[in-house]
Amino acid sequence: MVAQKIWALMLAGLLVASSANAGPIAAGICYAGCAAVTVACFGAAGFTFGTVPGAVIAATPALAACNAAFGICEASCVAALIVPTP
Repeated sequence: MVAQKIWALMLAGLLVASSANAGPIAAGICYAGCAAVTVACFGAAGFTFGTVPGAVIAATPALAACNAAFGICEASCVAALIVPTP
């Protein structure tokens, strides 16, 4: 009887573990997409993303908008990290 319970628990564990979770891959793709759009946004404003100090970003409305959109985009990628993708 105990062996049957152990076998059933092991089988249930295997069934749960066999689902494909591509969450980290999907999140990585999402993060890369956010960064690519932000690079284009900074480029359209005449700046290079990653080289601008925070004070300049805060003082330039276009860069502040790019940075805010980047933060929202990155935050939305968290959903892709935890949702299993078949």
